[in-house]
Amino acid sequence: MAVPDTDPRLLRAFVTVAEELHFTRAAARLYVAQQALSRDVRRLERELGRDLFVRTTRQVSLTPDGERLLPHARRVLDAHAALSAAFAGPADRPLLVDLNTDGMTAARVLARARELAPECELMARFESGLTWAADEILAGRLDVSFGRAAGLAPGVLARLSVQPVRYEPMAVLLPDGHPLAGRETVTPGDLAGETVYAGAGNARTSEWTELAAMLFAEWGIVLAPPAPLAVGVAEFQRVMEKTGNPVLAVSGFPPLPGTVLRPLVGPMPLSPLLMVWGKGLEHPGLNALRGAVAELAGAEGWMVRPPASWLPDSDSSLMGHCS
Repeated sequence: MAVPDTDPRLLRAFVTVAEELHFTRAAARLYVAQQALSRDVRRLERELGRDLFVRTTRQVSLTPDGERLLPHARRVLDAHAALSAAFAGPADRPLLVDLNTDGMTAARVLARARELAPECELMARFESGLTWAADEILAGRLDVSFGRAAGLAPGVLARLSVQPVRYEPMAVLLPDGHPLAGRETVTPGDLAGETVYAGAGNARTSEWTELAAMLFAEWGIVLAPPAPLAVGVAEFQRVMEKTGNPVLAVSGFPPLPGTVLRPLVGPMPLSPLLMVWGKGLEHPGLNALRGAVAELAGAEGWMVRPPASWLPDSDSSLMGHCS
């Protein structure tokens, strides 16, 4: 049977469901309605004349045909992204770089890269969360991002290149009137029983919430329930003022009025920051970013892990890897 010309959107829908094995989570990753996602998967199944998933009320699993299709679909999507990048003109087109939040480590890397390659147009984006950014990279709508790569789905991570950037010390953002606000440092044990916000409910930053949940589980800290998605510092501050909860952050988090940032110690929890891009990407701006990471990390000891620090094994392993 001849295989039809398949819309990459349908393959992207299939691959995302195959990685999540859950239509609701897959739809959230793709920022589409679940009905639209289901419709695309059914259309692909009709075009191929094969059932790709076994669907029950309890779970979703791949059929043998789905297992057979998955590696081919991933290669097609990777080739599609590479084709788009190649004909955009690697030396001419802007490189789109997601910094997550301005004024932090990734922003310093970008600033130095612009100095190293002034002929390149490196365009900053501020779209919170590597979970979201990774899908945008694979879809060809973004080039580079920063964050905790160990929190990505294995099938997503396998299609990306990574470069470790920094072991970032974690901190806690406390309202001025909080009992711990007067201390110079705070231990994870000091937060036992506290309800601390770490992005729960934000599908774009699930890798950060997962890291926080592992940390909180060890010291009896309560993960704050989902709050409205706030875009921008002013909106984030407004939402946090309404809840009154401390916020898990990193040491370089921008200051907010009415709060104090206190480093976490004893042990020092670490946030593993990596730079991430699509496999096969070639652009002089990417070379400049990689050079900036190597220069700054070497000069400031970003990749020297502090003694008596906390980091999950999965993150520690990935921080030792370089593409």
